[in-house]
Amino acid sequence: MRMRSMLIPAIICLAMPLVAQQEKAKALVKEAIAFGKKNGKEALLKEVNMPTGRFHVKSGDDMYVFVYDLQGLCLGMGYQTAAIGTNRWNIKDPDGVMILQEFVKTVQAKGSGWVDYKFPNPKTNKMDAKTSYVEGMDGWVIGCGIYK
Repeated sequence: MRMRSMLIPAIICLAMPLVAQQEKAKALVKEAIAFGKKNGKEALLKEVNMPTGRFHVKSGDDMYVFVYDLQGLCLGMGYQTAAIGTNRWNIKDPDGVMILQEFVKTVQAKGSGWVDYKFPNPKTNKMDAKTSYVEGMDGWVIGCGIYK
């Protein structure tokens, strides 16, 4: 029993950074949606896509906002701007998860939620587990992901 009581705090300590990152990602999505509702969808896209925009990845960080329509067309990407204008509907991870389709299903079924998948991590150059918080806004999917 002693070993178990020592393990629980250790597990909680290990999970804390992930929980904090998840809250940060969710807050960034909520901030982007509030910005879009206040300033309009085009202003949101400009802010997401502009390298100095508030929803674009910052030096030393790896969080950014992405925006897709419900057919998988990338409208905004705060990191890989080359993806803007491409349809990514059929992108799947090594386990067969259809990433964009899962984003859309989540938004259509629940309005928002987390989607787990594997994706290339630019920091490790490996295929790592990732989770993205996605939320719907007027026919768009707004999201932000973190590596686990």
